[in-house]
Amino acid sequence: MNTAVLRTEFRLFRREPGAVFWIFLFPTLLLAILGSIPSFREADKSLGGLRPVDAYAPIAVLIALIMSGVQSLPQALTGHRERGVLRRMRLTPVRPSALLGAQMAVQGGVALGSALLALTVGRLAFGVTLPGQPAGYLLALLLAVAAALALGAVVSAVSRTTKIAGAIGTAVFFPMMFCAGVWLPVQEMPHTLARVVGLTPFGAAARALNEAAAGDWPGWGHLGVLAAWTVLLTAGAARWFRWE
Repeated sequence: MNTAVLRTEFRLFRREPGAVFWIFLFPTLLLAILGSIPSFREADKSLGGLRPVDAYAPIAVLIALIMSGVQSLPQALTGHRERGVLRRMRLTPVRPSALLGAQMAVQGGVALGSALLALTVGRLAFGVTLPGQPAGYLLALLLAVAAALALGAVVSAVSRTTKIAGAIGTAVFFPMMFCAGVWLPVQEMPHTLARVVGLTPFGAAARALNEAAAGDWPGWGHLGVLAAWTVLLTAGAARWFRWE
């Protein structure tokens, strides 16, 4: 990956206050708001004895990935395509694939930074337990990042303009937020619904992160779902993506 391209894309990202807020700051802010509610700091039997604020810590992590994957990445890539940046890069020694790699590195890095911020604030402010299985948590998180970026690449591939990318991203955004457990934690979903949600990338990610947070190794089935979605979405993006 060209380091100059990476630095340039990171500077451009920093100039987008909306992206910085929604990806890096909003998940932690949401966790802080929920943690400030007294009832969210009390154990809940329906959550297996967890406090709601503990259950929402992995969800805050996933919100950053969803924001980055289906909202920010497609807008950035289609914007470059619309403005002819990718076409002009074909006349330089820098390959357009370097730009794609830089965008994924920036978006993925910021999302991981947001996850670390949410876990740190949750721990320091509300006593949220750190993942009991850190290696499994990291593995599940990295697979979730890969799936989110692959999904964003598909949205970019099928969108000719930023308006279309925004429309498709929004259409994908809300179902993925539901699957991640934003409105109803996966632990509280009816059994059949939870099984169906577990077959989606962010539903599987939520289950895997919850298991690792509780100290168990994430289920290989959930990790397998994440890996399968990453492979399928990456193949689709590679097939449909156009530089111009």
